[in-house]
Amino acid sequence: MSGIDVGEELGARAAQARALSLLRIRSRALAVAILPAAVAVVLFAAGAQGHLAGPGWDAVRWTVLGVAVVVLLVTVLVAVSVARARPAMSPTVPVPEEGAPDLYRLVRDLADRLDVPAPSAIALTPDCDSWLEDRTHRALRRGAEAAAEAGDAAPVLVIGSPFLWWMRVAELRAVLAPVVAGTGPSAHPDIAAARRFVRGLDASIADAAAPGRGTVRGAPLAFAGWVSRLLLRACRGHAAEMERCVAAAASMRAQTVDHGLRISAQEQVGLAYAGWDRLLTRVALPAWRMGRWPSRLDAGVVSALTELSRRDRLADGFALRLGERPACDLLEEPGVADEAASLLAARLFHGGPAESGPGWAPVDWQQYPDEVVDRKWRTEAARLHRVLDTLGVPRASAADPAVPTLARVMEHLSGAGGPGGPGEELAAGIGAAVAREEAEAPGHGGPEHGGPGHGGTGSGAADDPLDLWGPGPLPLFPLQPPRTGTELLADHVAAMVCCAAVDTAGAAPGLDWLDGPALLVGGERRADLATPVLSLVEDGDPDPLLSWLAEVGVRSDKPVRLV
Repeated sequence: MSGIDVGEELGARAAQARALSLLRIRSRALAVAILPAAVAVVLFAAGAQGHLAGPGWDAVRWTVLGVAVVVLLVTVLVAVSVARARPAMSPTVPVPEEGAPDLYRLVRDLADRLDVPAPSAIALTPDCDSWLEDRTHRALRRGAEAAAEAGDAAPVLVIGSPFLWWMRVAELRAVLAPVVAGTGPSAHPDIAAARRFVRGLDASIADAAAPGRGTVRGAPLAFAGWVSRLLLRACRGHAAEMERCVAAAASMRAQTVDHGLRISAQEQVGLAYAGWDRLLTRVALPAWRMGRWPSRLDAGVVSALTELSRRDRLADGFALRLGERPACDLLEEPGVADEAASLLAARLFHGGPAESGPGWAPVDWQQYPDEVVDRKWRTEAARLHRVLDTLGVPRASAADPAVPTLARVMEHLSGAGGPGGPGEELAAGIGAAVAREEAEAPGHGGPEHGGPGHGGTGSGAADDPLDLWGPGPLPLFPLQPPRTGTELLADHVAAMVCCAAVDTAGAAPGLDWLDGPALLVGGERRADLATPVLSLVEDGDPDPLLSWLAEVGVRSDKPVRLV
């Protein structure tokens, strides 16, 4: 045997040993549960044979029998709770085989080369990760599948959607090799049984912690959850070590496939993650806050990383790869899959509704500057002036006191800036206005950042996959913590400056793939606005901003159009 084969065999044996340790914990728990019943049987058998006679032993026999009945009833309660609890399932976009025959062919060919079972299905996740997920639990199956025995189907292969758009076909195959290799250990009976046991305990704990349970139903579930928590605490170390050994064995088996390409493919994984993170936090989040969701996020990753390669000399070689066949060509309709994954991303990271509506509409990248950036600026500028009105700050224009101007904002902040002054009062007022609008906004948690969402259907996926998330709040993975009042004030002042630049100096809203909303002056991005705005907001010093306005040609005394 080669070194790779020996390493794989050792990893597989270690995983099986840990699985047996988990199953022994289950067996010990069952033994403890049936121990009183066994003692009762022995006592009654002894009495029937004339041994251990007398009133005292009769009392002992019936007492032990009562304890045994109670313990067995509790054991059945816990077992039923664990068996019926619905395991957590990752929200994904299913990819049917007819929608991606080439992708299924690639995965099955990979499984054949690795000599492991092929995954039962493929799904996409809006994140930079890939894994195998067991969905054989009866609560996760429908129709004819519900009648199938658990364990008959191989796990589902979940692929990060950004990988399909950024990676080339050969790179994707190299990245998926160790993941697909994991179907081999998943098919082992002991490992599969141990995983079902751990998932059942975890699901029982989550079921017991779910809100909205009445006392009659909640008390038994709470007790079952307490017992499951004790068992899971005993299993945690063995389960973690089993999964580590499974991953090591799968990685060793995958060494035989595309070994030379795996290093460069892993570099692309890191690059895709960096581009995806920038795209979500800098580009998608402002749109989500405005009630719009970019419908081509994965395509945006390619644009963002291409822009990164243009700016960063360290990434010069990455743009050359774009001439090779992208992995998204393995899908029959990549645009449809991208749109579904983009809506799911908004659901996961922002808490938006599961379907488009009047206040939650898709937006193309070509429409982003006008429908997101310009609207964002004018909405924030309007909110800024409403708060100034509430504080009784006079309008700056003597000719027409009703028109909003940048000068009004600058005069107020320069006259009362700095810590502890009315500048801080203005920041608090904006923070309160934002919180109030969030509370009043339906569905997507408000215009500024996500709040609690609701379950429902989603993203074109079959059989309503999002109803499997459970009753917990959305977003599941919020991108950023709530902003402070000072940060909100700086954003609103910058928005007012941008509105004035568009209306009085011929500037235009734009999109920067790495930094999001951008102000274009003469077709070039101006990225130097933050520092003078902070000088005004934090120090009450208007001079840096006045110099910037003079350089760009912005008239602070002219009226600005608001929404």
